[in-house]
Amino acid sequence: MLSFIKKLKAKLAKSKSGFVGKLAETIKLRGKVDEELMEELEEILIRSDVGVKMSVEIVEKLRDEVRFHKYTQSDDVLNSLQGIMSEFLLKDYEDQQAGFDLSVAKPYIMLFIGVNGVGKTTTIGKLARRFSDEGKKVMLIAGDTFRAAAVEQLTIWSERSGVTIVKREQDSDPSAVVYDGIASAMSKGFDVVLIDTAGRQHNRVNLMNELDKIGRTIKKLIPEAPHATILAVDATTGQNAISQAKTFNKVIALDGLALTKMDGTAKGGVVLGIKHELNIPIKLMGIGEGIDDLKDFDAKDFVEAMFTSDGSENEEEAIDEQSGTEEN
Repeated sequence: MLSFIKKLKAKLAKSKSGFVGKLAETIKLRGKVDEELMEELEEILIRSDVGVKMSVEIVEKLRDEVRFHKYTQSDDVLNSLQGIMSEFLLKDYEDQQAGFDLSVAKPYIMLFIGVNGVGKTTTIGKLARRFSDEGKKVMLIAGDTFRAAAVEQLTIWSERSGVTIVKREQDSDPSAVVYDGIASAMSKGFDVVLIDTAGRQHNRVNLMNELDKIGRTIKKLIPEAPHATILAVDATTGQNAISQAKTFNKVIALDGLALTKMDGTAKGGVVLGIKHELNIPIKLMGIGEGIDDLKDFDAKDFVEAMFTSDGSENEEEAIDEQSGTEEN
């Protein structure tokens, strides 16, 4: 079985238009280290969803290093740029706890939010499977009562993972479902509860009000819960993912992000953008459809994969084939 880091490398190298590839190509083709090169690099970073402020900061630091070391060779500039981006990504992450410490509470309540289509329910299902495989007693709560498909999908994951699911008929009060589920988990000794929520109602105000209500409902039963509130965002949506995080965070305090669909598109710089613009750690990363393609985010692994991807088409095909087999 291919390791996660090898899968991640291949996914990040899937397209030659990936932003790291564009940076490397621009530096090597330019052949000349000058201000025009710096401006081109800044433009690529901005277009790759790194964000304007972060892009300017990265290139300013690169200018300083080029002047200080008097770099004239493209390899030196590329290595310097990679070092700067690595430094930004790794900053503070070593002080953050990886994964989730389920020992702090029983049941450990995890609330998942996010707009429809970002892979939220799939993320919940994969995490449930992981916790179940670790011997935890897991409950899923189908809090997205507005879409029958969401309940059906979560039910499939509960059956696949051998875990309990609490659900009601479509259009039931989501907060009531959440209340019943948590009350049952408390009385029956569940270790962890994963709560799915709606990603869309007929307007955004209603959606945010509903999430706020669910948060208050959880605290009625367990004042210190939820112990982890995770926003699922689609990495391919770039700056829109950052905007979503800012909006949701105003309504309910986020503890982390689950970054889905890290498939090596040209917009991969969103990881840097998130790091710079939000004081919210990336907790989970999904790189495919396979059951093992969701892992705790490790900044060091990500940096290694981002800068050492070889773009092997054969390896990518093997990964896609393996992922498809695991899903069936």
